[in-house]
Amino acid sequence: MSEVARSGDYDVLKSFDPDADTMDSVASRSPEWIAKTFDPERWDDILLETAYVTANPHSRDVPDPSALAKLDEVWKYGWDTEWGVVPPETMTDRTISVAREHDGPVIAHYMQPHLPFRSLVDEHPEWFKFEVGLDNPAEAPFKTLWRRLRDGEVGEELIWDAYVDNLQWVMDEVNTLKSNLDGTCVITADHANAMGEWWCYGHQTTAPLKAMKRVPWVTFEAIDEGIYEPRVTVEDDHVDDEKVQKRLRDLGYA
Repeated sequence: MSEVARSGDYDVLKSFDPDADTMDSVASRSPEWIAKTFDPERWDDILLETAYVTANPHSRDVPDPSALAKLDEVWKYGWDTEWGVVPPETMTDRTISVAREHDGPVIAHYMQPHLPFRSLVDEHPEWFKFEVGLDNPAEAPFKTLWRRLRDGEVGEELIWDAYVDNLQWVMDEVNTLKSNLDGTCVITADHANAMGEWWCYGHQTTAPLKAMKRVPWVTFEAIDEGIYEPRVTVEDDHVDDEKVQKRLRDLGYA
């Protein structure tokens, strides 16, 4: 991660050690992570105190939303149709608002550095139109970026550079969080991405691969100085099944 995000640009990463500040996630895909992390039979008491603020449409896989102290599905009302994702700035606003109202733990689930990659969307919109899954043998009107990598149509450097840019997009929000939250914060991820290891690309299938499960674990202390006032507010969060499927496709899930 020291190569992914320029550690000198972010105070919270200055002491980051990529060999030590990591852990193995419980999952290699978001649905698996959500099912395990929010299992009420295992984590009942903890969930009752926990707020989950999420840009990930897979929050529909939360086993029992009522087991959480709060579930704020930002993707239902904060979706940016131009980017095909919830921008990190929107998530930051909602995270700060919820944290100021809630006394217990808050899990803020940003989508970045997950694709779509902002540096490539304008030039290659067809790379982020997902009509079929990576493993679907049928001809598709568009091929995913991961499938293009697999087929040798794009190089790893292009994807890596775009991935780094997306990570910097979300890391730029950390300074705002650091001065507008109270307590110990952790930067981590639900899963990682494969780039050809064991013929896996991205995270289309569940697999016990280090490339898909090894994630950062960086802690820092935050103090709410009250210097930022969130502008994003909760709107009507009803989203029909068709929109849910469209937003999952925007993120690469067919």
